[in-house]
Amino acid sequence: MKTKICSVVSGVLLSFWCLSAEAHTGAGAVHHFVDGVLHPLQGADHLLVMIAIGLSAAMIGGRALWLLPSIFLIMMMAGAGLHVAGLTIHSAETWVALSVLASGLMVWRQRQLPIAFAASLAALFALSHGYVHAAEAGSSLTSYAAGFLLTTAVLHGVGIGIGLLSGVKLTMIRIIFAMACTVVGTSLLAGI
Repeated sequence: MKTKICSVVSGVLLSFWCLSAEAHTGAGAVHHFVDGVLHPLQGADHLLVMIAIGLSAAMIGGRALWLLPSIFLIMMMAGAGLHVAGLTIHSAETWVALSVLASGLMVWRQRQLPIAFAASLAALFALSHGYVHAAEAGSSLTSYAAGFLLTTAVLHGVGIGIGLLSGVKLTMIRIIFAMACTVVGTSLLAGI
């Protein structure tokens, strides 16, 4: 049984490794609503961070259930606004990669994070993600961003749903998720 679990976990982690480089390949291309909807599903970095925000929100509970996802969406728009305004976030891709690692740590922790700290991390993660995606959107930023925000909100909801599981299932999911974030975040940082 232990060998089977290790094989499944290894397969999941390797599949995340393969996906991690696919997210930011369209810099300067023109993207539309459907591209925005699909983009968070095409790169493990986005998928993991966005689910982690929802999962963390559920683990903290209370007002964090709406606060963390809301802050993430608002700050992602602010990050896109920084790019549109011509301001630069230095090493934005590095911040995105670090957000994957930090997301894994947020979920892995046994104790609940203080809501202010979790909200600050969510804001920082979102700022870098929004900035990077605005650079990819080309001339159709509004429709691309609308699609991207929609899928981001859905992924936050998936994370919240997972986080509402209890007991052994949540503990196992949290451990596997944290390992996936570690593998993907490390591979992204190694590639930068």
